[in-house]
Amino acid sequence: MLLLEILRVALTSILANKMRSLLTTLGVVIGIAAVITMVALGEGAQRSVQSRLAGLGINLLTVRPGQSFFGGIGRGQAKLTIDDAQALRDHGGAIREVAPELESRFQVEYGSENANLSIMGTWPTYFDVNNFHLAEGRLFTPPEDRGRRRVAVLGALAGDSLGTPSLDLLGKTIRIRGVPFSVIGVLAEKGSAGFFNPDESVYIPLGTAQLRVMGTDALRSIGVQATSAQTMGEAMVEIDQVLRREHRIAPGADPDFNVRDQATLLSTFQETTQTFSFLLAGIAAISLLVGGIGIMNIMLVSVTERTREIGLRKAVGAKKRDILLQFLIEALVLCLAGGAIGLAAGAAGSALLHRLAGWNVAVAPEAVVLAFGFSAAVGIFFGLWPARRAAGLDPIEALRYE
Repeated sequence: MLLLEILRVALTSILANKMRSLLTTLGVVIGIAAVITMVALGEGAQRSVQSRLAGLGINLLTVRPGQSFFGGIGRGQAKLTIDDAQALRDHGGAIREVAPELESRFQVEYGSENANLSIMGTWPTYFDVNNFHLAEGRLFTPPEDRGRRRVAVLGALAGDSLGTPSLDLLGKTIRIRGVPFSVIGVLAEKGSAGFFNPDESVYIPLGTAQLRVMGTDALRSIGVQATSAQTMGEAMVEIDQVLRREHRIAPGADPDFNVRDQATLLSTFQETTQTFSFLLAGIAAISLLVGGIGIMNIMLVSVTERTREIGLRKAVGAKKRDILLQFLIEALVLCLAGGAIGLAAGAAGSALLHRLAGWNVAVAPEAVVLAFGFSAAVGIFFGLWPARRAAGLDPIEALRYE
């Protein structure tokens, strides 16, 4: 039989039993839809992680105070100071820029409104190191930091807590812990970074924060920007060398500071998300397995029902390979049709989750290719046995079958 004739016969057989064909493909439809949805959720989560990594800052390392030891005995929490930040900035090498951070929560007032907001005292370099962008106004300058000027830059959503949009507070005066500050700039929205939301924070010069607001020279952390992604390891070594010298820590002794690579943390989170996605996709793939078994059972029933037809075709000249190909094409068409419907259902389900639940989803082209490839593989794998059984029937015995 010609290939087109075999295909026509296979399609005619499928269309002759529409309801059975639809129910047969249902398992594949559910399986593919579930796989597409789960993979879309995983892909969306990974892209969200990558976006967050870019938003944290480029080649960013964070130095935090650790436990101080003397003679093997813990002396409590160590501290980082502005001298440490200046030593790192002056070192150069693989260190491009430094931004000390002094952060705490205080009451902020505007008119009759007040809110408890995060106040970040830092250098002007902080905004470049952490990849901030200015929406309106300007940033404070190094002379303003050295002069301990009472100027503030607002996060994009900080004003909402005070009953006024941040942009409307530009040029106005707010009070932080009772001290008046002039709002000179508003940052573009950045998005939450874990427990800290930079969009709801107020940024002031570090010198002003130390003298007028917080009354301490102990820094919460120091942000260090490496010259490139390739020099991150070299920058970590230089940080260790500089701070050991500043803190008079002998080589080999435990340091009283910690250096954290935020990219590594987010990479770990990304790997966890990917593993979770594979787990969900594996569970969804069970539906495909069940659907494939259902197709095999229906095809076996079809072989039994069409025994006399198979015998007649063989009697008029159909070869064994023609019968094999006919039943294999039937199974393949059923699976590919189920894959197409499942793909559409999965894409629709992903869009619905994004709209209703606000989850990040992304249907990758690779997932589409995988869905169709897996559908074809299921059709061939589970259709091969019924096809071989049909092709192996003896034509004489088949014609006698009642």
